[in-house]
Amino acid sequence: MKINIPNIITLIRVLLVPLFVIYLIKDMFFSALIVFAIAGLSDGLDGFIARYFNQRTELGAYLDPIADKLLITSAFISLAVMKIIPGWLAVIVISRDVLILLGIAIFSITDITVDIKPSFISKCTTVTQLTTVVFVLFNPVVSGAAMIGYLLYWLTAGLSILSGFHYIYRGMNILQNISSNNQKQK
Repeated sequence: MKINIPNIITLIRVLLVPLFVIYLIKDMFFSALIVFAIAGLSDGLDGFIARYFNQRTELGAYLDPIADKLLITSAFISLAVMKIIPGWLAVIVISRDVLILLGIAIFSITDITVDIKPSFISKCTTVTQLTTVVFVLFNPVVSGAAMIGYLLYWLTAGLSILSGFHYIYRGMNILQNISSNNQKQK
């Protein structure tokens, strides 16, 4: 197992999650926003360093999405419990992540090797989820902010659902191809 700079940055992102939640619980939204922004920027930074300096590792391939899921899940659970965002939105976002992790677990248990790469729709979903959290943390007092928030909630929910179905489709195709290949070998 190789620990390198991108993996250290990812571990720091994991360690920022409790601090983010503590700031939320203490109604320190600006501080929470700063920590969330640092975590978000570190996600881009570790990916850039890993690609640009050819420091990709298997550990990083697993750790990076786990760090992302931990940050997003913590944000949506905390904000829903605090009744800042609708609970149904948190359920949709978290259900998608659980679905993805369940799929990865099934592939791991059955010794099916899968290249872990987010799809375009998944990247759009993540951007929308992050935008929703940042928008809520800014707690805007701008005219029309409620409508923007409402639209962001529905966009986040819609993309999360679409992305979840896309991952189900991809997973079913992988399983179907393996099943077909096994049938041909018999």
